[in-house]
Amino acid sequence: MSDIYSKYEPVIGLEVHAQLKTKSKAFCKCSTEFNAPPNTNVCPVCLGHPGTLPVLNKNLVEFILRLGTATNCSIRERSIFARKNYFYPDLPKGYQISQYDQPICEQGKVEIESKTIGITRIHMEEDAGKSIHDMSSDESLVDLNRCGVPLIEIVSEPDMRNSEEAYDYLTMLKQLVIYLDICDGNMEEGSLRCDANVSVRLKGADKFGTKCEVKNLNSFRNVADAIDHEIKRQIELIENGGEVIHQTMTYDAKAKATIPMRSKEEAHDYRYFPEPDLVTVYIDDEWKQKIKENQPELPGEKTKRFIEEYSLPRYDAGVLTQNRELAAYFESVVKATDKKSYKTASNWVMGEVMRALNDRKINISEFNITGENMASLINLIADGKISNNIAKEVYQEMLSKPAGEPAQAPEYIVKEKNLLQVTDSGEIESIIKKVLDESPKEVERYKAGEVKLLGLFVGKVMKESKGKANPKTVNELIIKNLGNN
Repeated sequence: MSDIYSKYEPVIGLEVHAQLKTKSKAFCKCSTEFNAPPNTNVCPVCLGHPGTLPVLNKNLVEFILRLGTATNCSIRERSIFARKNYFYPDLPKGYQISQYDQPICEQGKVEIESKTIGITRIHMEEDAGKSIHDMSSDESLVDLNRCGVPLIEIVSEPDMRNSEEAYDYLTMLKQLVIYLDICDGNMEEGSLRCDANVSVRLKGADKFGTKCEVKNLNSFRNVADAIDHEIKRQIELIENGGEVIHQTMTYDAKAKATIPMRSKEEAHDYRYFPEPDLVTVYIDDEWKQKIKENQPELPGEKTKRFIEEYSLPRYDAGVLTQNRELAAYFESVVKATDKKSYKTASNWVMGEVMRALNDRKINISEFNITGENMASLINLIADGKISNNIAKEVYQEMLSKPAGEPAQAPEYIVKEKNLLQVTDSGEIESIIKKVLDESPKEVERYKAGEVKLLGLFVGKVMKESKGKANPKTVNELIIKNLGNN
């Protein structure tokens, strides 16, 4: 980085909207089903017809309390909703029901690997509809299915100083909402949306610079790239004598540039006022305690436990605790293996299992090899009954069953295909004698000091035995035979 950029310190805060996994909308009984035909999941309440009254979905409150508790937020005993007024074609009421000065959760924190990121607030609100501009050259269409879908907005403190920290924070938030089973975390489908507030200041300065909000970020990579480009844009603007204006930007991923959309709205532009049709939300100590008691083991806690309980490297533990289902699968494997095989189990799950999930584009819940069968395969290796190469052959056979059909037990495949490892030294010695007799020149070179040829002999013996000879025994017996020749 040149001196121009190194003079400045970026200041970054994220506003993340998470769409909740409730079956019905925030204030009516309409379905929240994704990809339903346009304008079918609607009713007079979410369309804002005169005379209709909203009724709060209790699960919206339940879900936000889970996240507020997980992020060590202070939970407000009483909170109210507010109307956020603005006019847009996809907002039929002319306002959005949200929260303003009395959010339900505030002053929390999220731990990432490098630091702690503060959370200013987490509040409840409803989603707006969706404007569609690419189905016609001369008109825009509006789908109001999303109107009223329950959201929570998570507003961070401006604690991040580069795009990597923002990426890590967003990753941890996604992991949390998935662990808590309140959001599926799918950015491509709009279940998780992120806006980034970015400013720059000279290093050592106390006062923040003028921030710009970058909107419409629909992937983790776009969040990081947009932040980097906005930092660069602001620094170059200041260095060229310009002034950063408080405005809303969009990110063009193809052009790799942040582009101005409009001047940034302030809170007073929305003319917030208390929502008169909804009652105050009261959270008593009993409800808070019930939430705490029913919280799952969170990612950070699970990662720490995997390191301590299974003696795994931090990297392995981090990968295996990406989601609760994968972590549970790993634990079902190690539950049926010996302690000395924990790292082997980690390698298999992170390698072969996750590769199969990615190739098939399935979740671990759809994987046809049970944890018990995977443990059996690992135990066959640990007990010296099959080699690693044979194990991979058995694994492929287990995978070969059609979708939805459970894999065969590895012991059955090994027996059926006669794949048990040959440990009988007499049988192995006869193969070694044959290999050495067929390789007289190589034997002479080995005896002359070319010890690296040992690998060649081992390979030939393994090939002759169709991979079934015990490699350790093969090594020992080849050295013994070469010494006696």
